[in-house]
Amino acid sequence: MGKDTITLTRSIRLEIDLPTQEERQEAKSKLYQWRYRCHKAANLIVSHLYVQEMIQEFFYLSEGVKYKLVDEKKDELGLFDRSRMNTTYRLVSDRYKGKMPTNILSQLNSSIQSTFKKNREEYWKGERSLHNFKKEMAFPFTMEGVCGLEFNPEKSAFCFRFFSIPVKTYIGRAFNDKWKLMHQLTKGEIKMRTSYLKLKDGKIFMMAAFEMEKEKHNLRTEVVAEAMLSLEYPIIVKIGKAKLSIGSREEFFYRRLAIQAASRRTREGVKYARSGNGQKRKTKAAARFKDKERNYVNQRLHVYSRELIDFCVKHQAGTLILVDQEQKIEFAKEDAFVLRNWGYYDLMTKIKYKAEKAGIELIIG
Repeated sequence: MGKDTITLTRSIRLEIDLPTQEERQEAKSKLYQWRYRCHKAANLIVSHLYVQEMIQEFFYLSEGVKYKLVDEKKDELGLFDRSRMNTTYRLVSDRYKGKMPTNILSQLNSSIQSTFKKNREEYWKGERSLHNFKKEMAFPFTMEGVCGLEFNPEKSAFCFRFFSIPVKTYIGRAFNDKWKLMHQLTKGEIKMRTSYLKLKDGKIFMMAAFEMEKEKHNLRTEVVAEAMLSLEYPIIVKIGKAKLSIGSREEFFYRRLAIQAASRRTREGVKYARSGNGQKRKTKAAARFKDKERNYVNQRLHVYSRELIDFCVKHQAGTLILVDQEQKIEFAKEDAFVLRNWGYYDLMTKIKYKAEKAGIELIIG
């Protein structure tokens, strides 16, 4: 039996809640310093983990050497003077303790340890290279870093202290579930698990992970919904005699091609634009198309997957089968045009997430 909870991740913009520009700039600089130290710490941790894992390769000049990657107090063959998990934590803690919250370092260490353990077999076989953390990486934290969370009616925002830095949320219009999730979090109705803070283009985003109970629907596992993803219709689903076609080729496929063509024409015309005041002014028209195609596709796939799950719930279908998907994915890989313009994987990911939230068993055929 699966878990009764599901984790939802939402991107919430934060703003420094301090009165003067100098104070806000100083607080933002502190966040950038934390991110830079996380970047250095993450690469140190993964490098040491790799050396620990491959340490037997360093003994090829000796014979009869035995070792275990455990605490020497627990095993006489152990190499460490502490637990293996604690080796990398102490490594970064000794360097950055007092310079940034230890909660961030602890969560960073746990996250990298978990990922490394999952991929260790591929490292051994030489099938995967070590992850190289970039300076723009997001850094993790837990609810310990969210202090005094409450809704402030005067500011119409949720205010709290991110460790020592006062911040407030900027959610915008309530066309999504972020307001509801934040209200539930302040009341203690749901929990926030390990989340991430991302700094991008001078803005601050909290990638909040909310743990909540799955939706309760009157579903029957013997009622099976068969869905097929295609180019003509994004989704065709059938439950008994009930049938529904979601979206159309003209709505999704051709609209995406139209955005690509408009973007291409604009880029070709940039060289004829009046120069002056630098590159930004000359490429202003082309910049309007940045992320436009990606945002359109993401929004449509969310709508299509939502309609599919709502249709299943309406007919009490407890099982959802995606028919012939493996074959379609192989076909898409062979056709560069289809692979570029039809997001099979993205749509399947969104369907899987929404099906899990609704308590529907998903089978990919």
